[in-house]
Amino acid sequence: MAEIANTVRVLEGVVPNQIPFDELLEANEPVILRGLVSNWELVKAGKASPEKAMELLKCHSSGRPVGVYIAPSDTQARYSYNDECTGFNYEHKTIELGAILAQIRANQDDPEHAYYYMNSLTLDENFPGLREQNDLLFNHPNFVNNKPLAKVWLGTESMASAHYDVPSNLACCVLGSRRFTLFPPEQIHNLYPGPMEPTPGGQVVTMVDFRNPDFERFPRARQALDAAFIVDLEPGDAVFYPSMWWHQVEALAPFNIMINYWWRTAPAFMGNPMDIVMHGILGLRDRPESEKKAWREVFDYYVFGSAEKPREHLPEGAHGPLADVDDNRARRLRALVKNGLNR
Repeated sequence: MAEIANTVRVLEGVVPNQIPFDELLEANEPVILRGLVSNWELVKAGKASPEKAMELLKCHSSGRPVGVYIAPSDTQARYSYNDECTGFNYEHKTIELGAILAQIRANQDDPEHAYYYMNSLTLDENFPGLREQNDLLFNHPNFVNNKPLAKVWLGTESMASAHYDVPSNLACCVLGSRRFTLFPPEQIHNLYPGPMEPTPGGQVVTMVDFRNPDFERFPRARQALDAAFIVDLEPGDAVFYPSMWWHQVEALAPFNIMINYWWRTAPAFMGNPMDIVMHGILGLRDRPESEKKAWREVFDYYVFGSAEKPREHLPEGAHGPLADVDDNRARRLRALVKNGLNR
């Protein structure tokens, strides 16, 4: 990979019940929290041996089968598309956790082993009781109506191609080294996003392997790397990165565990902004450039600009869709959109 010049701020000595959320949220960029979860029970077990961490996971397992992505050795742990982008280079199975862990243990010394990746397992559903000794305290007003969702990611070596998530993320490295390659949202123009469907894990991912980028095929990837941040984590470390930041995540050890916390800053009734993107492709993308330019001004006025400006000259009773959105108004707006689509 090309050398990355951008420096990630590091906070030392932060503990799980005193996270400086004001500082993180105002930064709007990645921040490393070195040693944040080093006293977690699961981190200590993993430092003793991967097998001890596996046993602790099994002790807390709900017993329900889990989804696992299995990729052959020639993928070099990169979970991505097949050559035609009509499917993926891995298969998905549902297997009992103990059986997967036994398979990982049995093959860990084989250089040609298959790769196993269990991603986005809800912590409380799949490992009840585990967070009693392995958790963070989210004691900030931002989380009163936006309770973080805790997820577990575990398996062999893996690389999740760069993608973005709508929630903000606080990712904790529990076992195994982990590397994040992070890109600001505006780098979407240089990241060569893949198909909008199908997608690995429900999110659009880049076509570029930033471990070994093909600059002939993807020349703008150089510009993306110029803007990138590299974060290397060891067990006990954590990294915060904001909503919509693209991230390539590499798990580097024969067995790896990460626990992350996702949260949204917008209420659930606002829905998924990607639906608006899809509607924009349908209704705007292929119009003449002069019309698209005019519609860009309309969006700036009504959507990306001040909420007050479009309604400040109107009587309050005439605000209609311009009024502040709450759950009831969201239902009315959604009905208007549906009626428009069904004409």
